[in-house]
Amino acid sequence: MNREMLMLVDAISREKSVERDVVFAAVEAALAQATKKLYPGDVDIRVAVDRDSGNYETFRRWHVVPDEAGLQLPDQEILLFEALEQISDIEVDEYIEEAVDSVPIGRIGAMAAKQVILQRIRDAEREMLLNDFMSRGDKIFVGTVKRMDKGDIIVESGRVEGRLRRGEMIPKENLRSGDRVRAMIMEVDLTLRGAPIILSRSAPEFMIELFRTEVPEIEQGLLEIKSCARDPGSRAKIAVLSHDKRVDPIGTCVGVRGTRVNGVTNELAGERVDIVLWSEDPAQFVIGALAPANVSSIVVDEERHAMDVVVDEENLAIAIGRGGQNVRLASDLTGWKINIMDAAESAQKQATETDSSRKLFMEKLDVDEEIADILIAEGFTSLEEVAYVPLQEMLEIESFDEDTVNELRTRAKDALLTMEIAHEENVGEVSQDLRTLDGLDAELIGKLADSGIHSRDDLADLAVDELTEITGQSEDEAKTLIMKAREHWFANEAASQE
Repeated sequence: MNREMLMLVDAISREKSVERDVVFAAVEAALAQATKKLYPGDVDIRVAVDRDSGNYETFRRWHVVPDEAGLQLPDQEILLFEALEQISDIEVDEYIEEAVDSVPIGRIGAMAAKQVILQRIRDAEREMLLNDFMSRGDKIFVGTVKRMDKGDIIVESGRVEGRLRRGEMIPKENLRSGDRVRAMIMEVDLTLRGAPIILSRSAPEFMIELFRTEVPEIEQGLLEIKSCARDPGSRAKIAVLSHDKRVDPIGTCVGVRGTRVNGVTNELAGERVDIVLWSEDPAQFVIGALAPANVSSIVVDEERHAMDVVVDEENLAIAIGRGGQNVRLASDLTGWKINIMDAAESAQKQATETDSSRKLFMEKLDVDEEIADILIAEGFTSLEEVAYVPLQEMLEIESFDEDTVNELRTRAKDALLTMEIAHEENVGEVSQDLRTLDGLDAELIGKLADSGIHSRDDLADLAVDELTEITGQSEDEAKTLIMKAREHWFANEAASQE
């Protein structure tokens, strides 16, 4: 029987084009599975087959676990102190084995054992095919729609399958069995049976790769796509940069009579593409990203990583786009939060900020309105700027002499110190349950403390607009944080009803 097994292993190895060791491992697994059925409980069995003679031995084994961990699987584990009584130098994560009777090969006619062998062979084949496919380094998966699987589309390329999930498809795109499909390879998940390659047609990376295919200058390094933002199936924006002054980045990506950009658009169900010139200057980049709208002025807030963009009424709807699409894509493309407003809104906001700065300077620096307005007119908006800008810059203000400048700087530093002490006291009053709430960092805790929010219940009582005003977060971020703070309320209600 041992000779027959060796012949069988050789035959399967040749037929399936897999290593003999892989087939032997499948046989060992089948023998182990058959042996486990002879024991009550979920025991751990290891079978070792001699690759030359076909003889095999069977062992029951126990995994050595730390004493303090306890036994999670009593039929498969042994505590360290017990293991040491048998083997003096054994360590945690090693195994204690005991030889047991082997199951005769003739009894491995059961379907379950056969399935183990066949499945191991299929897994090995699948892994070899997958490794061969991935070794080619392709980023785009080209294949044919084979079938539907719980809403996902299984795409076949040769003998390798990819999975295109519903959320990664282009909306309203109707793919049918037999259709030829291209998609971006996002990841490989070996735990998925059948189709381990995860695909996407909606990811920005897919559009970038399509342009790389259509525009040779990108592959040559003359052009570079810096970023991409998509509303799949509807509209997208890409930012391009030329590394050669002789190459026009936008014209090159568009192609003669639009052939290159149309090639991408046709692949993506008619998705329109705006090609934007990338710039190191964030403001200039944002202005380009908002095209076709014309921008009147722009104010950059480095601290909040946001920009206030002013457009006239004729361009307001264009800048925002249908359903906010244009400004949303521009924001995703540039990485900046963009606030679109008309001239009247801008003037109102500037007036509000000026009034706020005026009150701050009058209160904290103990100066009159005239001095405060001079500081504002010279571009000062915070106490930090008054206290720490280079002395020479303040001395250049015609309305101030040296004594006035020194006095203002001293008062600003004193005010900042007082505010910092008060801030530390406020933060010190913050309860532990608020400090440990997921989603809060030191900066947010400080902002909450300065606004009198010292406990989880204080945060839970806030409305979304109140929290956004305190922290500067988006509405979605504020809503998520408030719901986390309220979780213990719902838990307490559920406990009281039980």
